[in-house]
Amino acid sequence: MGRFRNSACTSIMVGKDASLDGSTFISRNEDRVKAIEPKQFLVQPAVHDRHETYVSAYNKLTVPLPANGMRYTATPSVDQSAGPNEEDGFNEVNVGESATESVYANDRVLAYDPFVKNGLAEDSMTTLVLPYIHSAREGVTRLGQLVAKYGAAEGNGVQFSDHNEVWYMEIATGHQWVAVRIPDDCYAVAANQIAIEQIDFDDHDNYMWSPNIQEFVNLHCLNPDKDQWNFRHIFGTNTQKDHHYNTPRVWFAQRYLNPIASANQTPESPDMPFIRKPERKISLEDIQYLLKSHYNETKYDPLGDGNDHDRHVYRAISLSRTAQSHILQMRNNVDAKHAAIHWVEFGVPSFCAYVPFFANADDTDYSYRHFPKKMNLKSAYWLNEALAMVVESHYTDFMQADLDYQDDLNEWAQRRIAQVDDHAKNLTGTKLTTYLTGQNHKIARHYNKKAKKLLFKLITEGTELSALTFKMYPNL
Repeated sequence: MGRFRNSACTSIMVGKDASLDGSTFISRNEDRVKAIEPKQFLVQPAVHDRHETYVSAYNKLTVPLPANGMRYTATPSVDQSAGPNEEDGFNEVNVGESATESVYANDRVLAYDPFVKNGLAEDSMTTLVLPYIHSAREGVTRLGQLVAKYGAAEGNGVQFSDHNEVWYMEIATGHQWVAVRIPDDCYAVAANQIAIEQIDFDDHDNYMWSPNIQEFVNLHCLNPDKDQWNFRHIFGTNTQKDHHYNTPRVWFAQRYLNPIASANQTPESPDMPFIRKPERKISLEDIQYLLKSHYNETKYDPLGDGNDHDRHVYRAISLSRTAQSHILQMRNNVDAKHAAIHWVEFGVPSFCAYVPFFANADDTDYSYRHFPKKMNLKSAYWLNEALAMVVESHYTDFMQADLDYQDDLNEWAQRRIAQVDDHAKNLTGTKLTTYLTGQNHKIARHYNKKAKKLLFKLITEGTELSALTFKMYPNL
């Protein structure tokens, strides 16, 4: 367990001084093996005076639950037979978590600290951490304590955020992990490869680590470097698979955000920096663009006009098997009571829209909660899967209409968020939560309406693009 995973994601983190509007961002595409991996978007209620034990349906991890837990948003799997896989969300004090980015350690370190079969895995991490933390740093601490007590079943990278900080934690082996605070003026991209580099063990403000990690590395002679303590070099991999599956995604993102500094990098560069200062401020739309990307405007684009080898040599960020994509935006330019926005995307990110939901809510729209087993356009998940398939079926013909649809909804969303903010500033307590919940329902309905309109338009136009057509000539 842990060496062969069912998921493979891409994560993007942005500090508050690197973003256009001062928000902190954590985000990720949750990629799975199957093209259809149904997801829901839910609000899990707060609990009080509970006496329960959590048992993972995936690997039987057993953990006593705290008596009290906060409300939080989540995107769990519809099929809970492999655990809840709640993946991402904000809790009611605006702390965000995204779990997980699958990462892989090398054989040397795993030989001395193997994974624990019934230890902590992706399916449980959001459920066991997010309802109980009050800051991003506290998220790292709680998760580290769980790993120390129960061990880890697999390698994972986990993002935490609050209004001030963004942290990224990598669990590499059964008990060894490190975490780094992303500097406020920087961003970071992770793509299924251990990414964290040098650790400063004298800097407790910006780094955290498992209690005995230095002794572990020294005892087993694991550090290949003479002059540094580099987590990636010690615990990570640098293989042919990495160069085709992982590093190209980091290359594309850094090429977009640092076109000058990354000019000499190639898709297979083995040692690209994890944390970078962008050459311009990063917008929400930039993050969306990258999560939707497939080597756009390069010869490696699977939907482009490159040769067959180039179009299939590297794994793209956006995939047909992305179960859902999310962007957790914690804004600093409005009151904290309505500042957290959980952007959710169902369907293939390249073709579908990110929908903004205010996290201070106690319910989600029926179209996001309900999942019929057979395709039904009343379900947001099925609606967006259908739209994505139709767009890709005639990509050259439908591409511009689909891009216009996404741009129009982004424009509408920013206007609507500003309108809701203006009204929300006069509300508090349950009145505010009820108002924001109602607005989330209206936002969902608007997006669903626009998705159906485009879907029906493209299906109608697609009837004219069939290969089963014949033109009659007068002289026949």
